[in-house]
Amino acid sequence: MKKLFAALAVCVAFTAHAQVEVSDAWVRATGQGQKATGVFMNLTAKKATRLVGVKTDLTSTAEVHEMKMEQDVMKMQAVKTLDLPAGKTVSLKPGSYHVMLMDLKNPIKEDSQVVLTLLFEDTSGVKTQQEVQVAAKKMATGGKDKPQQGEHKH
Repeated sequence: MKKLFAALAVCVAFTAHAQVEVSDAWVRATGQGQKATGVFMNLTAKKATRLVGVKTDLTSTAEVHEMKMEQDVMKMQAVKTLDLPAGKTVSLKPGSYHVMLMDLKNPIKEDSQVVLTLLFEDTSGVKTQQEVQVAAKKMATGGKDKPQQGEHKH
């Protein structure tokens, strides 16, 4: 019984000390043979922080990417860090910043849940990590469709 209470205390303490609120998280479900997909969410840091990485058992290659227009061409590239100003929500969304999962080991099925670990570093160099569960949704590839605001809060 003591172990159970200790485990619950750790979970509560971790949640209470989470420096970044994650909301509206979703991952685009994949089709058979598809080896990459995007993950989208809103991040709100309590104090100035940076998203410095992502880990998951789904793949060995998970990166934060940015999409932007350069001379009338949409380009996507990995970014080493993504600044999260204190109290300001940063949206990871189609056509902008997002998490890219590449070389997927298996398809991500619609209505399944996937686990990601977000890696953060604050301005004093303190590193933290936060596990999030993300709902898989089948969306149009054009990026215009997404779950309704508030549909998937984690």
